Amino acid sequence: MPNIIFGAQQRRHDVISMNNKTYSYEYPDELKLKPGTELHSKLVNLILDKSAASAGIMSSRHSGWNEMDKSLTAYKRVDDDESEVLEGDDRKPVSIVFPYSYAILETLLSYMMAAFFRNPIFKYEGSGPEDVMGSILLEKVIATHCHKNKVMLNLHTMFRDAFAYGVGSVAPIWKYGKRNEGNALLNLDPYRILPDTNVAADKIQDGEFYGWTADTNYMSLLQEEYEDDSMFNVKYLGDLQYRGTSIYDVDKSGRYIRTGMPKNYSDMVSPITEIIQYIKLIPKDYNLSDYDRPETWFFRLAADSVIISARPANFNHNKYPVSCAVPDFDGYSASPIGRLEILSGMQGVLDWLFNSHIANVRKAINDTLIYDPSLINSNDLRDPKPGGLIRMRRQAWGQGRIADAVHQLKVSDITRGNVADSGWIIQSMQTLMGTDDAAMGSLRQGGPERLTKAEFQGTSSGAVSRLERIARVTGLQAMQDIGEFFAEHTQQIMDKDTYIKVVGGWQEVLMQEYKDSIDRGRMAVTPDDLNINYDVLVRDGSIPGGNYSEVWTRMFETLATQPELAQKFDIVKIFKHIARNAGAKNVNEFIRRGGDIASETMPNEDVSKEVDKGNLIPINQGATG
Repeated sequence: MPNIIFGAQQRRHDVISMNNKTYSYEYPDELKLKPGTELHSKLVNLILDKSAASAGIMSSRHSGWNEMDKSLTAYKRVDDDESEVLEGDDRKPVSIVFPYSYAILETLLSYMMAAFFRNPIFKYEGSGPEDVMGSILLEKVIATHCHKNKVMLNLHTMFRDAFAYGVGSVAPIWKYGKRNEGNALLNLDPYRILPDTNVAADKIQDGEFYGWTADTNYMSLLQEEYEDDSMFNVKYLGDLQYRGTSIYDVDKSGRYIRTGMPKNYSDMVSPITEIIQYIKLIPKDYNLSDYDRPETWFFRLAADSVIISARPANFNHNKYPVSCAVPDFDGYSASPIGRLEILSGMQGVLDWLFNSHIANVRKAINDTLIYDPSLINSNDLRDPKPGGLIRMRRQAWGQGRIADAVHQLKVSDITRGNVADSGWIIQSMQTLMGTDDAAMGSLRQGGPERLTKAEFQGTSSGAVSRLERIARVTGLQAMQDIGEFFAEHTQQIMDKDTYIKVVGGWQEVLMQEYKDSIDRGRMAVTPDDLNINYDVLVRDGSIPGGNYSEVWTRMFETLATQPELAQKFDIVKIFKHIARNAGAKNVNEFIRRGGDIASETMPNEDVSKEVDKGNLIPINQGATG
């Protein structure tokens, strides 16, 4: 990769020029990390070598992703001939990308939102009896973080990246604030991730490193350095003589096509690209400490030249704080084919069928004439205005030869069948993705005699089961990891009391347990309250209403009318289950609070015996007595 070698040499010259500068930095653990020193250079080369190994593999996927970006928009691929058409009349249709892949993506995302975007997003369960109340508080605290930091938006982007590019990555981070702190997510652009490509995309924790590039600027880094004691060397970046971008930040994204604004940097700002990287290493080998066992370190390398942060990661979970959604993983590939990439060939055929039909129609509506220039004025025929006058030449006056002077060629639409063929391609794309008309929210074409109730339920349940599998896999891959990271980071980093609302789920339990600590529906949760053992409960990928069945309704009717069954089964819980599967979000909101009459179903003979004994009395007697 000659450009990388050249870029690295250029940056080395700039580092040499910085050796004459000295700023008063105190480095962690008295490490000598001034730019140009032996330790600094050794770590820079380590980070760049890891980045080069990853970028060399991942960049091979960018061209395919770029085509996917175009397929997800109605981007016009106009050739020279069509440019002339638009110059003559910009109202005439030209070639476009028929964005049916976008419609399928919307359906997939809608299902994922229905499956996971429920309150709370992450559910926890105490490992032992002593952890029950702490797990409820932990669930409430993290739900508050997700709401304030709009975690759902980051999850939506992660799902979209996973379907479009094959992998969607997020980094759980801890956001600090003057009043609030808490968990948040940072989306990692697939074009800019630098994973260890020796391991599969769904097994990133087994790799030796994981990194990505990020854009910032000199002033932002200076401000961050003043506020963060773990940062240093930022002032050296002000002495660089070149733009502070990275040679590994090769963003070939086609997303800018939508706005016509490619990624450019203005001369009025000082852009800096940094490589953020977690690396497993033996600190003793790099003179970082005397520790001689593998340890995960966190590095930030700005402009491929200056290390501005270097420290042990020090997470209790001892993992890279990165989670990946890879719905179409094969267990081996570092960058598997995305779900929508599978459709790229059919999307190309669909575009060709549609655009060839448009081109033929555009040609057909233009008259193709054969005329005798000795009889007709040619300039009059070129006049495109309707209702024009065509003049005969003098030698044809009075000869009655008008019918022989001009003749229109018969133009047949040979692409008329393309529209029907396009429908077949669309149906095949739906079949492959499990996104039929019912899943997309529309009914297929056909009369009532064709669209039967049984057919609708059968096709709908089949599509839901396929989408449910995708959601289940994604839940085990990404959502479980994110839930564990959020819980671990909350226990390890949270140092302020957090106020939660005592409403919704667990309301009665919290009101009973902490009634003296609740003030106007809110209560404070301390870090010590969350020092528990827990399990993350992963959602099963189903959606409200997706598992609804008339069988359950008929079973409930049978239970309600059979006393013996009613004694064996909890009718209230069964009703709640049916209601939730039918789409009810919070069934408990409809339960009466207080004043309820306890009831029990007994055979008639037993009731008579209890009345004779005086143990039971009619309701009306109890009310008057």
